[in-house]
Amino acid sequence: MNAPLQIYNSYSRQKETFTPLHEGRVGMYVCGPTVYSDVHLGNCRTFVSFDVIYRYLLFLGYKVRYVRNITDVGHLEGDADTGAEDKISKKARLEQLEPMEVVQKYTNGFHEMMHIFNTLPPSIEPRATGHIIEQIEMVQKILDNGYAYIENGSVYFDTLKFAEGSDVYGKLSGRVIEDLISESRDNLKNQGEKRHPADFAIWIKADASHIMRWNSPWSVGFPGWHLECSAMSTKYLGETFDIHGGGNDLKFPHHENEIAQNYGACSCQPAQYWLHANMLLMNGRKMSKSDGNTITPFQLFTGESEHISKGYSPMVVRFFMLQSHYRSTLDLTDTALLAAEKGYKRLMEAWNILQELSGGATGSLTTDLEKEVQESMAAVHEEMSDDFNTAKVLARLFELVPKINSLKAGHLSMSEISADTLAELKLTFQSFIFDIFGLKDETTGAASDNNNIIDHLMQLIIEMRADARSRKDWATSDKIRDALAEAHIQLKDSKEGTDWKIG
Repeated sequence: MNAPLQIYNSYSRQKETFTPLHEGRVGMYVCGPTVYSDVHLGNCRTFVSFDVIYRYLLFLGYKVRYVRNITDVGHLEGDADTGAEDKISKKARLEQLEPMEVVQKYTNGFHEMMHIFNTLPPSIEPRATGHIIEQIEMVQKILDNGYAYIENGSVYFDTLKFAEGSDVYGKLSGRVIEDLISESRDNLKNQGEKRHPADFAIWIKADASHIMRWNSPWSVGFPGWHLECSAMSTKYLGETFDIHGGGNDLKFPHHENEIAQNYGACSCQPAQYWLHANMLLMNGRKMSKSDGNTITPFQLFTGESEHISKGYSPMVVRFFMLQSHYRSTLDLTDTALLAAEKGYKRLMEAWNILQELSGGATGSLTTDLEKEVQESMAAVHEEMSDDFNTAKVLARLFELVPKINSLKAGHLSMSEISADTLAELKLTFQSFIFDIFGLKDETTGAASDNNNIIDHLMQLIIEMRADARSRKDWATSDKIRDALAEAHIQLKDSKEGTDWKIG
């Protein structure tokens, strides 16, 4: 049933049929966090996206080596490579901690958040500080091949020389070589040690104030930020591997410079397929602390933010992220989250109803229901194999929800669907909702117990309001109604009584 997997390759700017270098095996490297602060919600979206990709590759039967690094040195303020302070060193100085205390604190927090979002751990999670030797060796290879130069103890990649000698540099990001040359002419008077503004440091000489430093053939210093990913991906996945992923913001300069480094060291492209997850917006704008347009994951869960009306569970947030294709921007709004919560609950209700269904006709059938269910299930697999289109997969699953509800209600007869197709339908829902999408059912177990408690409390409140109305105590009745409305709980009166709903 599985269609051939198509992947949009950022490098070629087109969809390509996925063919791994080694049959049945996939090597995937994803740029991980710089652990100097709590993980940003936008980063969470990126890591959830690649978690789904990882899960789907496993579902397809591949043996996957998933490498996601931890950046704990070399990432300077403003993504610069000279004249700036290391982000982790700066945090250590401000908090009066050892750099590795900062690293451990925020690495633990990152792992906790990934667990909350139910992402699978990578196969290997290397740290930059644990691979200084490999980075020094790669710098030496680049120097030996003539694509780097030494200035005052720092080593710089010769970007212009590399770009003029091949058509590789700029291909991923669209950077034009003519712009680099023009930039060079315009900036000759003020470019410090670098021969060209586009050159970047692969080893940086440490000044006296720099806490994190190592011996090297060129100086006591530390590696450049881009170097670690080239060195660690090569160590664990080989000089060329299958998939390299990360956020769209890393396309330039980080990933472009990674490619340059790998070519400089071994004359080879590091990855066959480059995948980039798009950014998370909020209220139609880029998230920004400076103008207050931001929210942390924990604020999203607790509701303690002016941007949302209530807290949302981690699985609702994960479901919300899946409603958009990983290459599309995703706009976080309270309205969208409320809709996602309803959609998530509707999907889980359909799953639980599906578990109760049994029977079905024996043998093959040609009924409309049988045909529609089979077509929808096939489409689910096709959409997922079309560049991991989770949004379209969800749409296809929701096509099946009314049919499941109708079978439960008796509007459709179980004789209209075969037992084999019913079993396949259950497997499809389980595989995609839980195994691939990584969702958990929060409508059962402890969550269900909490819902039962809320139901009992609401019935008590409804009875108190009914009693007030029977006594013509309109003030109390209105006070109850208005208080519930502020909590986004709506009451609906009818001849049969009063119902309530959230939203």
